[in-house]
Amino acid sequence: MNRNFARLIPALALALVLGTPAFAQTASAAFPVTKVGIVNIQAAIVNSNEGQRDFEALQKKFDPKRIELETLNKEVDDLQKKLSTQGDKLNDDARNDLLKQIDAKKKTLQRNYEDANTDIQAQQNEIANRIGQKMVEVLDKYAKDNSYTLVLDVSGQASPVLWAASSVDITKPIVDAYNAKSGIAAPVRPIKPAAPSSGRPAVPAPAK
Repeated sequence: MNRNFARLIPALALALVLGTPAFAQTASAAFPVTKVGIVNIQAAIVNSNEGQRDFEALQKKFDPKRIELETLNKEVDDLQKKLSTQGDKLNDDARNDLLKQIDAKKKTLQRNYEDANTDIQAQQNEIANRIGQKMVEVLDKYAKDNSYTLVLDVSGQASPVLWAASSVDITKPIVDAYNAKSGIAAPVRPIKPAAPSSGRPAVPAPAK
């Protein structure tokens, strides 16, 4: 999870707890917590039908840039291998020219990578924030309808929850309720083996 995306989670978690009528009633009446739930907001956002659709669309949008960066990265690798295997056979001018090529391509790669990474993180955050704000409303209704007095977000590394029974995890019900409200169908994908994914697109890091 990128850092900017991570910064959204505490704010959303706070809204989930403080924004529910159940929590407000608990605070004002000071009666003990009787029903507690946990939710992984990050997972809920990514696994909602809307999240899957929008993050996959973002991945496709950045595929050309990813391929461009991978190609440039390979060019840098090839030049570095050439320097490593043929460097001692080159005269000073040829060696210096090769070093300049490597340096120029590495700078271009680094600049393009940083630009692409900044752009994709900004768009990831826009998607996460948009879905997250609507998911808060869904959770608010779910918590009230099911008499929850406290809901904690466990998606962040700083979560205060050390352990919880699976029976108190309401992430899936929240995703189901969100999907029902949004009316967005689950993405249809071809059946094929796939590597595990976080659901958020990424761009390849430049060669060292």
